[in-house]
Amino acid sequence: MEGWIQQLAVGHVARGYHFYFQGTLPEGKDARAVDAKLIERYGVGISKYARMERKRRGLAVMRYLRFGRHFVLLATKGKHEVFWKDHGPRIRNVALHPIRLGGYAVSFRGGRTCVRMEAAVWRQLQAYYLEEATRKPVEWFVREFWRWPFEPWAPIRRQTFVILNQVNKARKAAGLSPVPTTCVRLKRRIVRPFEPLEGETLRTASRPRG
Repeated sequence: MEGWIQQLAVGHVARGYHFYFQGTLPEGKDARAVDAKLIERYGVGISKYARMERKRRGLAVMRYLRFGRHFVLLATKGKHEVFWKDHGPRIRNVALHPIRLGGYAVSFRGGRTCVRMEAAVWRQLQAYYLEEATRKPVEWFVREFWRWPFEPWAPIRRQTFVILNQVNKARKAAGLSPVPTTCVRLKRRIVRPFEPLEGETLRTASRPRG
């Protein structure tokens, strides 16, 4: 998931692929066969020179990303032979509607890519840790925040510190020791998007949870 979000945010949204259609492969369908069909239909596999020529002519260039059975078709600004015809009213602009998957929300704001936790997911985490704020020892929170289930993109760091600050406010009111801010990871891992992380497989990737 971390690699998929990294590829989406850095390799595509940051490079102008702002229009998208997000979907799920039907159960029972051969994923590789669907990949090949979509890549062929939308001209995803063209050379970099062909992409440059399309951009020069004001035509859209497309990309295709899949994680498990979830996929997203991305396009740059411009006309396309079949993309708008196939998905017209269901196509979204990432500047207005974030791409959501795995609790992440990827958008384009203020001229740059923004990777956040989905609002609903953030509220769930906030409620959970505030409920435990005065029940668990400092060591428990240190482990929890160090094993945070999201890579620390800048907006996610800010969301994380909001929760940590609220936890410490509750602990201070109860006369308990604060949780140190050093337990929050500040640097995200740079991963190879199309390979599993060490100790994981493509079928069963897990995040550590305390």
